[in-house]
Amino acid sequence: MRRVLSNGSFLRFYLLLGIALLVVFVIALAGRSFIEQVRREDYREQLAALPMSLMTQQLADAPAEQRNALLERFSEQLDLQLTLQPISDADLGFFERSRLEQGKILVAESPWLLQQRLPGDAWLLQARLDDWSEHQWHGSIELLGDWLAAVPENERDVRIAQLRHGSWPLQLLAAFPGGLTAQQQAQLASGNVITRLVSDKLSITLLYQLPGQSQWLQAGPISRGDTLPLNLHLPLLVGLMIVLSLIIYLIMRSIEARMARLELAATRIASGRLETRVKVESGDFLGRLGMAFNGMANQVQSLLRGQQEMIRAVSHELRTPVARIRFAVQMVEDMTDQPAIRRQLQGIDADIAELDELVDEILTYARLGGETVNGAELETALVECRAMAERVIDTLSPLHKGLALALAPGPEIELLAEPRYLQRAVQNLVGNACRHAKSQVVIHLWDEPNLVRIDVEDDGPGIPPEARADIFKPFARLDDSRARSSGGYGLGLSIVQKIMAGHGGSVTIDTSPSLGGARFTLLIPRRDPQA
Repeated sequence: MRRVLSNGSFLRFYLLLGIALLVVFVIALAGRSFIEQVRREDYREQLAALPMSLMTQQLADAPAEQRNALLERFSEQLDLQLTLQPISDADLGFFERSRLEQGKILVAESPWLLQQRLPGDAWLLQARLDDWSEHQWHGSIELLGDWLAAVPENERDVRIAQLRHGSWPLQLLAAFPGGLTAQQQAQLASGNVITRLVSDKLSITLLYQLPGQSQWLQAGPISRGDTLPLNLHLPLLVGLMIVLSLIIYLIMRSIEARMARLELAATRIASGRLETRVKVESGDFLGRLGMAFNGMANQVQSLLRGQQEMIRAVSHELRTPVARIRFAVQMVEDMTDQPAIRRQLQGIDADIAELDELVDEILTYARLGGETVNGAELETALVECRAMAERVIDTLSPLHKGLALALAPGPEIELLAEPRYLQRAVQNLVGNACRHAKSQVVIHLWDEPNLVRIDVEDDGPGIPPEARADIFKPFARLDDSRARSSGGYGLGLSIVQKIMAGHGGSVTIDTSPSLGGARFTLLIPRRDPQA
């Protein structure tokens, strides 16, 4: 019986599962890198949003002849290299132009290159710098403060709203900011920009007092975000994969256990215990498989039971007409003295005896098959194996006077078995050997630790290796030495196999090493005596 899922199949499955988990891990790392890249780009755009939006807004509001002066002022105040050119002359790709049309900022590093389109204009502002520093931040806040101070107080919120969305958070404070040291307050009163670090969020806030105004501009807080570093991301990803692997492993263990129970049931049914059923635990695919398996077992058991009952009924029904024919033949034989007629009647009587023996063989085979199908336990008793073998020899020796039937010397062996069936199995093997032996048949008894071995050897032509698997089939015959003329009905070896299956043993065949013919071997496991 092949395994439902062999250990090799599960090993291959777990290997594929490991490869799948590795692929998931690589995808997770790639996803993490992609997310970090997107966040870095968003952070860079956020850094550049305030100065670029402020400059492009002022350049768009200024007349064309004043733009060069503004560029020089911005360049000096922010320490940037600024250029203004028509957007049609810029070397841009399709996606870059699309981003600029949407009002976004193009940011490139090493060195930094910032590009943004002027609102409502076809000009492109480009800013170059080596690296971001506090100078650009403070210059941007001072530039924004001067721009807001130039308009009435009620219009300042409108100007802040004109700046690009996604820039630094901007807020105008009407009260003096709290939480400042005396030194910071002095710097703020003198018109400087102060930088505050919010340690719990690792973000910065810039404060600046509008020139000649009682309002303070607060920019920030701004931070790179709450992303975890790589040395923390990797343990989290590994932990996630371990948890995922454990969950998958537990699921597969459950499936494997249920499949193992299904395999055990299939093995028991294959051995003849058709009453075995699978416990259906759920309505999933394995539950449906179990229900289909039980339905199959019910159908097979029903068919075999019907077949056994039919064979048993037919065999019993044959006994009555056979008995009537034998009685009639005996009456006719008593009524005549003619030698020719009496010889014919004796032949008919021999055929009737053969038919009666065949019916007995069929009944025995059907009875053993019924016990196997129903899973009935044989009634065992302690059997003296040497005495049993001697009884078999005493029974068959008068029928085969030209052969030497012998029991090889050996120890006394006791075995817990069904006495009548075990003797029937040995007798069938010895009778089969007698039909094909040339001069002798030998029985060997072997006492082994966990079983008893019985060998029946003959010096006949033997059985070809390619035909040994078929001789145990019901009514099977060989075309050469073991042909119809040698006698038998093809059920004797099938009955032996049934008896061995009922004892939990087996019957095998090979070549006799001493006699050269066939050697049939019965392997009967020892059983503990029942209390």
